[in-house]
Amino acid sequence: MPIYAYKCSACGHEQDVLQKMSDEPLTVCPECHQETYAKQVTAAGFQLKGTGWYVTDFRGGNASGSASAGSGSSSTSAGSTSSSSGSSTPA
Repeated sequence: MPIYAYKCSACGHEQDVLQKMSDEPLTVCPECHQETYAKQVTAAGFQLKGTGWYVTDFRGGNASGSASAGSGSSSTSAGSTSSSSGSSTPA
């Protein structure tokens, strides 16, 4: 269930409320009891990084595994470059 931020425009009372998405928005302030309670727009609770992966994905042991695979493909590219330049020089 998402957490919604509410603020009263009359008294300034602020509160975070855990609600179902299907629940009706709250309108009555619990402090001043006026119908000036409104849902606020807040920032998302997660961050996207790179090509759509979450910042928290692949932290820990998996990061070293993917780094090894990346360095392996880099050395293969570098090795094939030196081989191709070596074979093109004698030919």
